[in-house]
Amino acid sequence: MTTRAFVEQIMGMPISIHVRGPARPDQPTVQAAYDELRLIDALFSPFAADSDVSRIQRGELGLDEAHPLLREVAALTDIAEQVTEGAFTTALPHASGEVRWNPTGLVKGWAVERAGDILASMPATAYCINAGGDITCGTHRHIPATGADAAPWRIGVEDPRDRSRIAAIVPLPQGSLATSGTAARGAHLYDPRSGTMIDRAGSVTVFGPSLTWADVWATALFVGGSSARAAFTAWGDVNPGYQLIEL
Repeated sequence: MTTRAFVEQIMGMPISIHVRGPARPDQPTVQAAYDELRLIDALFSPFAADSDVSRIQRGELGLDEAHPLLREVAALTDIAEQVTEGAFTTALPHASGEVRWNPTGLVKGWAVERAGDILASMPATAYCINAGGDITCGTHRHIPATGADAAPWRIGVEDPRDRSRIAAIVPLPQGSLATSGTAARGAHLYDPRSGTMIDRAGSVTVFGPSLTWADVWATALFVGGSSARAAFTAWGDVNPGYQLIEL
């Protein structure tokens, strides 16, 4: 088995794809995964004036007129706000000084998960995508989830108070992991209850089957504290397989 890595700059960050399998991986499929990420960036970027999100924020486009993927994400964010009891929100501060609809807190994890679904079509291949610490790993359906052929990807979780140190290692043959905190990007997480950005130290990492939901809950748990933890426990009763690391 050979492991190869690919890196492209999308969504303002390097996104790496690692594939483990035949000596010559199916590069058109890898490229298709990157193309999916580029499409989603073009539609959802709040920094691109011509994106659907920016046009909706300016009142130039209605959600019912936008690309169908925006309606899919809007439905997911509605669910996310409900199950996290508002700790996850799409009502975020805008450069104008107003609070405007911005679904990007869910989009990156959801987009990476969609790219992973494309990579899962490569025969005899396992993959791992890393987009700024949002990570999803998987295999082609004919590779077993356990045993020698399901060697896990070892995902390091950095210490938010000493970024040169790995505080935990999570082995993932299949599954996803997301971390929220202030160590890498500073006070970029918004607390809708106080209307302020959070600047405390620490991080929350959530890992489990879906990157979309690992990402939502990592943010909600860092923002929402004990009330979000209670919501996470209740949600986990019907959505098993998710664990968290608080640092």
